[in-house]
Amino acid sequence: MAFSQALSGLSAASTNLDVIGNNIANSETVGFKSSEAQFSDIYAGSQAAGIGVQLASVAQDFTSGSLESTGRDLDLAISGDGFLRFSDTSGQIVYSRNGQLNIDAEGYIVTAQGAQLTGYSGEGVTGEPVVLQIPTAPLAAKATQDNIALEVYGAEVALNLDAADPVPATADFDPTDAATYNYASAMTVYDSLGDEHVVTSFYAKTENNTWNVHHVMDFSSKAAELQEQIDEGVADPSVDFDPQTEVITFGTGGQLLDYSQTAQTYALANGASDLSFSIDFTGSTQYANDFEVITLSQNGYTSGSLVGVSFEEDGRVIGSYSNELKQTLGTIALANFANEQGLQPNGDNGWVATASSGVPLVGVPGEGVFGEVQSGVVEASNVDLTTELVDLIIAQRNYQSNAQTIKVQDEVQQSVINMR
Repeated sequence: MAFSQALSGLSAASTNLDVIGNNIANSETVGFKSSEAQFSDIYAGSQAAGIGVQLASVAQDFTSGSLESTGRDLDLAISGDGFLRFSDTSGQIVYSRNGQLNIDAEGYIVTAQGAQLTGYSGEGVTGEPVVLQIPTAPLAAKATQDNIALEVYGAEVALNLDAADPVPATADFDPTDAATYNYASAMTVYDSLGDEHVVTSFYAKTENNTWNVHHVMDFSSKAAELQEQIDEGVADPSVDFDPQTEVITFGTGGQLLDYSQTAQTYALANGASDLSFSIDFTGSTQYANDFEVITLSQNGYTSGSLVGVSFEEDGRVIGSYSNELKQTLGTIALANFANEQGLQPNGDNGWVATASSGVPLVGVPGEGVFGEVQSGVVEASNVDLTTELVDLIIAQRNYQSNAQTIKVQDEVQQSVINMR
């Protein structure tokens, strides 16, 4: 008699226990995918009885695990198909569903093992993916300014001017004399150094449906300077308010007809470039209602330091800055494969591509076959612990049964030997 069947059974049962044990050990490993040992029988020629069992493959289960909230902006999970793409410490490209990420001292988005997340830098999605690096330098200041080519103006104001208002009694505009204008509104703008300036706009009705708008830079400080001169008894107190004027006209139904949209230019004494921008009054009206500023915005900002990084569903890496601005710093790349079973486990929650898996299809989250990404969550292991424990009992019995087969064969063989 031969022991090959039972020995192969013991080997198969041992392998099965190894696979089940690995699943159980990784039941709390983020992004882990369980495996299943698959076996086939062995026959030799036309022999009626088989000669045992062999391992056919260890099949991987790539079904998604449940998504669990962590509250960390740098934790990331894929909702759908695809793998995160990393460059490990040796430069090899590895693929993973584990999105427990951090930012290292050099600004790279990395795993606990130091593998660097790849994607597309900046706001574009072109070329081959590269390792993503978060710029550590402060966000540079941007002056309030026009971009005529894109029809973008430095500031936008929409308001309602009361049609019932009279023309001011004094025609000559004086920003310090409220009798020379009807209303005033203020807006903060920024120069090329990121310094704040306040532009005060004074609205003076000149006739029905027509208004002059006088813009004065840093009116409050200039008014305070003038008052100080007066208090000190300066013989001829004078401050140049440098008002810059444009005209707004409305139709008989209160709708905006036209505005001069003159670029305002202010020379600055703080070393910054001259500040020049236009105000877009689109959306303004002249109804017989109270004066109201409906919207007010401008496109300049001061410099800011990076205070946080998060991910959007479409894979964009968003930097949040101390000046309350957000900027797209890059876009995550995802990969998918024609044959996921062909991926070779590489440890550290990753896989590497093989000839069997096929060439990776690379794209961005939310497009084509790729799922979206979620920030602040991770994908739990897809191990079903209850099922694994039941399988463990079955595998144990299988091992014991094969051991019993060896024992019985040994006893039978011993009986033959003892025949005389």
